[in-house]
Amino acid sequence: MRKDTRKQFNAYLSEVAEVNGIEDTSVSFSVVPTAVQGLQDMIVEQSTFLNMINVLPVDALDGQNVKTGIVGPASGRTKTTTNNPRQPKNGLSMKGYGYKMVKVDTDLAMDYEKLDAWQHLGDLNTRIRNYTTAQIANDREIIGWYGESVSDNSDINANPMLQDVNKGWMQYMRDNLPENVLAEGATAGEIRIGEGGDYVNLDEAVVDLLSIIPVHLRQGLVVMVGDELTMEHRKRIFTDNSMTPSEKARAAASMMEFGGLPAERPSNFPPRGLVITSHDNLSIYHQPESWRRNLEEETKYNRWMDYNSRNEANVVETPEKFAALEFKNVKLKDGDTWS
Repeated sequence: MRKDTRKQFNAYLSEVAEVNGIEDTSVSFSVVPTAVQGLQDMIVEQSTFLNMINVLPVDALDGQNVKTGIVGPASGRTKTTTNNPRQPKNGLSMKGYGYKMVKVDTDLAMDYEKLDAWQHLGDLNTRIRNYTTAQIANDREIIGWYGESVSDNSDINANPMLQDVNKGWMQYMRDNLPENVLAEGATAGEIRIGEGGDYVNLDEAVVDLLSIIPVHLRQGLVVMVGDELTMEHRKRIFTDNSMTPSEKARAAASMMEFGGLPAERPSNFPPRGLVITSHDNLSIYHQPESWRRNLEEETKYNRWMDYNSRNEANVVETPEKFAALEFKNVKLKDGDTWS
């Protein structure tokens, strides 16, 4: 680590210490709420998806979902009498759904060579912050879609998509409203998309999933679709010899929507995933006062370590407004076989 790099890095450590009212950043410390909010804002900015959903500070480790919307009609008429009073309707929730936050660690190494390179570019502090917040943003997306369990000791080799770090939105649905996650079609354990399958194309699949969501919850819905499904759809269009070039061009342009709903491909979304919901129905809760951090040097490895932990939960605010295919079971046609 060069002399100029150490000087700038020490200035960065002093800034972190001053903001958090501490003297030594190498000892684990609680990040002050104002600094936590700054970090949260930077994390959201690093993602093209997190800035469209809810990232909410919540004080309690567990409880009822925080963000609720109108989920049914509440207006009517009553001819009031002594035995027939007006009956207010609870339009805030169909049933009570809860959340439980767990500790998530994001521990990052910064080797001397990389720090020297950043210092040479003249923006060491900014690059350190971007490195940390971009990694957390990326991992939040991955856990949001792939997270299935909470292990005391997660195993990145056995679970490369962070399946055992925290429960994600798909798991929230599997736990709370499993009937809204279609797991199979005519063949046990499989959902086949293509000629001769459960759905001829994505439009059919989307229309079927949409029918699961009550009419009064269909505001702001989008189709989130994985790369493999869109590529298969595109391949089917361009290998269809019955279509003219102009028809193929129009069909390709129509891939911005499926089943009449606008479509998008979120980053880190499962390649064979298909989800219908609204952006404001997905949330990440975090406990502001739970964020702990320490930065310490490991000279024998020629690096600095940035240890971060905080309590988080992934929540589907209104599960009835979420319908999906079980992406692990989706099969596509390959010649005469499904794989």
